[in-house]
Amino acid sequence: MNIAGNLLIGQTTVRGSNGATYAIDASTGERMEPPFGGATAQDLDAACALAWTAFDIYRETSLESRAQFLEAIASNILELGDTLIERCVRESGLPRARIEGERARTVGQLNMFAGVVREGDFLDARIDPAQPERKPLPRVDLRMRYIGLGPVAVFGASNFPLAFSVAGGDTASALAAGCPVIVKAHSAHPGTSELVGMAVRKAVKDCGMPEGTFSLLFGSGREIGQGLVRDPRIKAVGFTGSRHAGTELISIGASRSEPIPVYAEMSSINPVLIFPHALESRGDAIARAFVQSLTLGAGQFCTNPGLILAVDGPALDDFIRSASAALGDVPAATMLTPGIQSAFDKAVSNMAAHPHVKTEARGGAASSPNQGQGVLFSTTAQAFLAFAELQEEIFGSSSLIVRCPDLASMLKLVESLEGQLTSALHIDEEDYEDVRAFLPALERRTGRILINGFGTGVEVGHAMVHGGPYPSTADGRSSSVGSLAIERFLRPVSYQDMPDSLLPGALKSSNPLKINRRIDGKIALAQK
Repeated sequence: MNIAGNLLIGQTTVRGSNGATYAIDASTGERMEPPFGGATAQDLDAACALAWTAFDIYRETSLESRAQFLEAIASNILELGDTLIERCVRESGLPRARIEGERARTVGQLNMFAGVVREGDFLDARIDPAQPERKPLPRVDLRMRYIGLGPVAVFGASNFPLAFSVAGGDTASALAAGCPVIVKAHSAHPGTSELVGMAVRKAVKDCGMPEGTFSLLFGSGREIGQGLVRDPRIKAVGFTGSRHAGTELISIGASRSEPIPVYAEMSSINPVLIFPHALESRGDAIARAFVQSLTLGAGQFCTNPGLILAVDGPALDDFIRSASAALGDVPAATMLTPGIQSAFDKAVSNMAAHPHVKTEARGGAASSPNQGQGVLFSTTAQAFLAFAELQEEIFGSSSLIVRCPDLASMLKLVESLEGQLTSALHIDEEDYEDVRAFLPALERRTGRILINGFGTGVEVGHAMVHGGPYPSTADGRSSSVGSLAIERFLRPVSYQDMPDSLLPGALKSSNPLKINRRIDGKIALAQK
């Protein structure tokens, strides 16, 4: 497939006429061909109209057909081969091994949701049969299933050009739920986006899905993205990005005449709590593992360990020396875009200039354009509580160590934190009793609590939660990773006294879909 810089509106290829943008080679700063034409308001309207027309057809496709469609997308992405990998490496500055791993994750997510669709449990089919003889009043026949919300707008993320982009988790889960998807491509990797978009579009055609099941739009600025959220035919939004942009989209979604959910993943500093016995017995090993996590992908992960909490003393001093030595051996790394690198440098400079912050160590100096240098800071518990800016996320390889006088003050700091995607606890068995006092506070403000690990590394599975209380996400009841992500794009519909011939297949008495159902409150396993 050749990259042409075109919009993909259903099965129609359109040359965008609303200005043009170029991809940038992240490692050199050079402009890459071709130009990508921006969508107009008319292009947006055409994509939304197609998606709305497709919705009622697509959401009632058979479970097997929908599963095969998701698998076809995965297969088509793999068939792009080195063309996709090489373009993605250039646009993102990420190493080839990382991109190959992310491709595997993207394909794995699509195949996982194909399995979820085939199983059918996401429909949560329930039947309360009529009881005409019940006294004092008869019971009506009630049947319930989940259906897709409607067309979903998905925003590609800068830091995951495959796994959180055109065919990433938001798109895969929305398509699995029965929702057409319109993707607003991220300007940092437009060529990658077009290649994957063409792979999705091919699957739409080959699998006989309605044309409007998928569209891909480009556009600089906010016009197209905000226009998507405002369009009355869009019924939900998936977004991963900055807190500022996310809150803008949340506000637009809430202010519509028909408000819609905006599932925005935004800001998290992912605290790491190191308890005294673990710090004393293996602080050096924890420090080295911490630096590996901190600098992974130039620190450009939403689960980057941006905060360390530990009790002050000689063991913490040793930890800082070990972490500083390890960080000094890490070379500067190319960041995703010049804008992200510039924002990182500015945030690091502001932190370094703070009167209550000490710069403990820096990584290797930049040797080429657009590189970020890792940095480690420290402060006191008193200062951390007094200055709200010390809790702000720095997107990149930067972390702040807080010296706590004791465990009670450490718990007080935890209680002061905003909502987080992850919290990591490093503990030995001797720390267990102390840890118990922290768990309620961590559960209230964290989506995923880890023991003796770090949040970087999000397993795609059925028990994963990649979400958390605001501002880590807009809705802490949801997850953007794993099979739970499908629930964001579903809503329940109940059918009362509906003739069997008019019922959807999931609720017919004969159970033609052969799915598990809850009948009169009890699980009835399907006879496969």
